[in-house]
Amino acid sequence: MDLFSSIDLQVSPASSSSEPARKRIEELTALIDNYNYEYYMNDNSLVSDFEFDKLLRELIDLERQYPQFASPNSPTKRVGGDVNKSFRQVTHRFPMLSLGNTYSIEEIEEFESRTRKLLGDRPFSYTCELKYDGVAISLSYRHGQLVQAATRGNGVVGDDITSNARTIPTIPLRLRAPYPDDFEVRGEVVYPFAEFEAFNQQREIDGEEPFANPRNAASGSLKLQNSAECAKRKLRFCPYFIMLPPDESNNSQFSIFNSQFPNFNSQFSIFNSQFSIFNSHFGRLQALASMGFDVQPYIRECRDINDIKFFIEYWDNERWNLPYAVDGIVIKVNEVSLWDTLGVTSKSPRWAIAFKFKAKQVSTPLVDISFQVGRTGIITPVANLKPVWLGGTTVRRATLVNADFIQKMDIRHGDSLLVEKGGEIIPKIVGVDLAKRLPGAEPVQFITNCPQCGAALVRLPGEAAHYCPNSDLCPPQILGRLEHFVSRKAMNIDSLGTERLQMLLDKGLLRDAADLYDLTVSQLIGLESVDDTGLRKTSLQQKSAEAIVSAIDESRKVPFQRVLFALGIPSVGEVAARKLASHFGDIDSLISASATDLSSVPDIGDKTASLIISFFSSPRHRTLVDRLRAAGLQFTTHRSPVTGGSSSSPATAHRSPLSGLTLVVSGVFNTFSREAIKESILLHGGTVSSSLSGKTSYLLAGEKPGPEKIKKAQQLNIPILSESEYLAMISES
Repeated sequence: MDLFSSIDLQVSPASSSSEPARKRIEELTALIDNYNYEYYMNDNSLVSDFEFDKLLRELIDLERQYPQFASPNSPTKRVGGDVNKSFRQVTHRFPMLSLGNTYSIEEIEEFESRTRKLLGDRPFSYTCELKYDGVAISLSYRHGQLVQAATRGNGVVGDDITSNARTIPTIPLRLRAPYPDDFEVRGEVVYPFAEFEAFNQQREIDGEEPFANPRNAASGSLKLQNSAECAKRKLRFCPYFIMLPPDESNNSQFSIFNSQFPNFNSQFSIFNSQFSIFNSHFGRLQALASMGFDVQPYIRECRDINDIKFFIEYWDNERWNLPYAVDGIVIKVNEVSLWDTLGVTSKSPRWAIAFKFKAKQVSTPLVDISFQVGRTGIITPVANLKPVWLGGTTVRRATLVNADFIQKMDIRHGDSLLVEKGGEIIPKIVGVDLAKRLPGAEPVQFITNCPQCGAALVRLPGEAAHYCPNSDLCPPQILGRLEHFVSRKAMNIDSLGTERLQMLLDKGLLRDAADLYDLTVSQLIGLESVDDTGLRKTSLQQKSAEAIVSAIDESRKVPFQRVLFALGIPSVGEVAARKLASHFGDIDSLISASATDLSSVPDIGDKTASLIISFFSSPRHRTLVDRLRAAGLQFTTHRSPVTGGSSSSPATAHRSPLSGLTLVVSGVFNTFSREAIKESILLHGGTVSSSLSGKTSYLLAGEKPGPEKIKKAQQLNIPILSESEYLAMISES
């Protein structure tokens, strides 16, 4: 039966008084809350699924008839249904600082030694707990009720995700007494392996791209606009911290921030209580469990470095037997009264540190090798592996890079390959398990002909890659160029995905990008894509056909720099296309430019200049440009004052706040996507680099920046810029 179908109610809407309805809603709420608690916290089913669903349906119907009695934290919110089209920004009462990370036991020993030196003769212990590989959020409770959930964001400002958080069954909507009157709980939202695998399998069945790992899936789930969809994901919340601002009845002496954070230090302090259980971090976690939180049992109080080492070594092996991903161990001084003494740095507390596990490595048989053809004709060998569980996902494929990689690794037919996940995300081949090599195994030979069109492959002197030169007739190259052309960063024709492009190619309606602008609604209506069995998969209807033509028409407004990027000129990415468009101003000037002219553009080297000249010397490419120009695409740009163009004199030109600065970007940002923040840097006159060097002006670090980048920036004395500091820097522009 549908969860939302009506059933006979115990309270009639025609009743002369609504009081019975209010009492029944309160009774059902308390009953269902208790059943949920027992099921998710104690693994105890007090009623059958049928009886539970019946009670929940009754409560849903009652709340619909008497909305004045429905609580924001009713158990019906677990089902979801709220639609949030934009996530409101909220400021954290306490900044969500990150912990210092290390992969070295020696650095843990230094942390422990430094802590003992700072604390002298004062007795203390440590709390060791698992570092969940999920999404950090904060939960605010008042009077025992959940009032707000927010993502970490940049540590100061996050997104309000309350409607989605209410659908996570291990986030209490109402607390079990006793509890503080006003406090925050910090923790990680994780995606259990079993649920993640089932979800990814369903995505593949539906023809959608599977998520790379549970963390990415959890993050995407929390930002879904429809909370009912989030409810289907079966996420879990693992708490690790409790915080509370002071009031008249709470005179805590333990503030979380030292003088480096005076604004926060003067307003907020960590929760302290007359009960001794709150004097230790371990005790506070136990208190959270008594309030109804799903505090994991894998927490230990440790006396010294030997206890810490044992805990780390144990979980480095046992973590793979957990139902969700962990990527390290968090060590904290257990006695809260000592945290102020130890203080904090500008980025993290001195009373805590995180040990990160090294990448997991497994051995699995090589089934065969497939060779993929990219849009530029480059051939990429891919190892098809016997499926193996690694770091939270099932790995079936991994790149073999090129012929030199295969030769260097000495990969042979029938070998078992060593696979690990770089950054716990992307699987990569790191070697051959020689102990499992079969006698007489033959070395893998790179192919000599294109697997799609049969053309003889080419490898240019000094190049590592082989490529297919038959760009005009090789099907994957044609499709790849079209996929690139319509992509979001290029022409942004989002109504045309791979399947629809392939359908148009199969029907002879497309040969190149210019053909897109000749398509009509009448041509598209009724077109069918067919799978390998000959069965009809989908047929374009009037509405879809109109959406495609409308999106194509809208792309005529895309600026020249993105049109140039969309052409797919080898070695001309987004940044190079922007600089070329700004420098030359129009396509004709670019086409007629010499190698010297091209090389004078910043970051355009001799090789790229040669490739640009070669591209435009092709009659086919010149014809493509002419047809696209005739279709109304933008092939000119106006020089802006920022670039020093002709629209303003030097005396009046505005100097960008980032002029002459080189920035490296790392992490996730609250206000921008990664692409948008790079666009912003370039717009304000800066240069974006992918690697840190002595020429780098700033490392712009968002949430969860790469630990190696942070470490290198500190070694090179490169200033680390937060998102809020960056916004302040460009605010006057």
